[in-house]
Amino acid sequence: MAASGYSDLRDKLKSMTPHRDEHKNKFADGTSNGGAKAPKRKYRESDDECAHSDDSAELREQEARRVSGSILQQSVFTAEECALIEEKIDDVVAKGEAGLYREHTVDRAPLRNKYFFGEGYTYGAQLEKRGPGQERLYRKGEVDDIPGWVHDLVIKRLVSTGVIPEGFVNSAVINDYQPGGCIVSHVDPLHIFARPIVSVSFFSDSALCFGCRFQFKPIRVSEPVFVLPVKRGSVTVLSGYAADDITHCIRPQDIKERRAVIILRKTRPDAPRLDSDSPLSSSLAVRPAPLKAKRSHRRADPDAAHRPRVLEMDKEENRRPSLSRHHRHSGSSENYWRRDQDHDKHREGSGRKVKMRRH
Repeated sequence: MAASGYSDLRDKLKSMTPHRDEHKNKFADGTSNGGAKAPKRKYRESDDECAHSDDSAELREQEARRVSGSILQQSVFTAEECALIEEKIDDVVAKGEAGLYREHTVDRAPLRNKYFFGEGYTYGAQLEKRGPGQERLYRKGEVDDIPGWVHDLVIKRLVSTGVIPEGFVNSAVINDYQPGGCIVSHVDPLHIFARPIVSVSFFSDSALCFGCRFQFKPIRVSEPVFVLPVKRGSVTVLSGYAADDITHCIRPQDIKERRAVIILRKTRPDAPRLDSDSPLSSSLAVRPAPLKAKRSHRRADPDAAHRPRVLEMDKEENRRPSLSRHHRHSGSSENYWRRDQDHDKHREGSGRKVKMRRH
C-alpha cells in the first residue's frame, strides 16, 4: 500500500472513482447544471398546465356559443295569461290526485310530477333495458288526449306568433316542480321526437342548464357549460346543437318556488312503440291505479307537503359564475325552422353517434 502512495484503501478507491463524489455534489449544492435543470423542468410543466387550462376554457366558450346559437327564446304570455293557464294546471294536478286520468298519464317522482297528454313514453327506471335508444311510446290510447285548454290557450298562441307551425304538436307534457325539484341531464330521445323542442314556463322564474353531470348520495351537479335563464311566461325552443349534441337539465338550486313547464313536441312517424307482448307493457298494466294524493297543489300554499332539500350547492358561496352572459339566438322563426331541417340532414349524412343520457 505504501509503494503506491496510499496509506488507506479508502483513499485509493476514492481516487479511482472521482465521478461519484462529483455527481453527489452536483445535486447537494445545486450549483451544477443538474441543479439548474430541475427548476426549468418544473417551469415547463407549469407552462403546459396553464396552456391546457386556457385550451379547456376556450373549448367551453366555443361550446357555450354553439348552445346559445341554437336556442330561440321569446316572452309571449302576459301575467294575466299566465295566471289563467296556471289555474288550468292546478286543475290537472287535482284530477291526477283524484285518479281521473288514464294509468300512464301521471308519472310521480320526488318533488316533480309529470302529466303526459297525446303521447307518453317509457324512460329511466321504467325501461326493460337501460340506455339511449331504449325508450318506447306507449300504445295508442294509454294516455289522455291533449286538453282543450292547451290547444286554445297555449298552442294556438304559439302558432299565431310564428313560434311553431300549425299541426306540429301531438305530444304535450306538463312537468310540475316543487322547490328543490330537478330533472337530471338528458337529451330528448332522438328516435322518439322530431325537432325542435318547445317549452313554456309558468308560476316562477328558473334556469335551464347545459352540459352538467349529476352525482348522487348526496346529490351534486357539475359546473354547466351554459346557463339559460327562463322567465315565467317565456317560450324556449331548442334545436340543432342545443337539442341533440349536449345534455340539458334543471338543477335543484334553480327551483326556488313551485314551477311548471309545458313541453310541446311532435313524435316521429317511425318512433318505436310498446306492443302488447312486451314484458314491460304487461308489468305496467298491473300497477295499482290511482295513487293517493300526497300533497295539495293549490296556489295558496304550493309546497305545503314538501320542503326543499338543503344542498351544499344551494349556498351562495358554493356557486360559480355561469356563462349565461352569451346572447341568445333571436333570428326569425322561419329561418330558425329552416336551419333546424338543415341540421337534421347533416346529422343523417354524418352518421355521428352522440353517447349521452336521454330522457
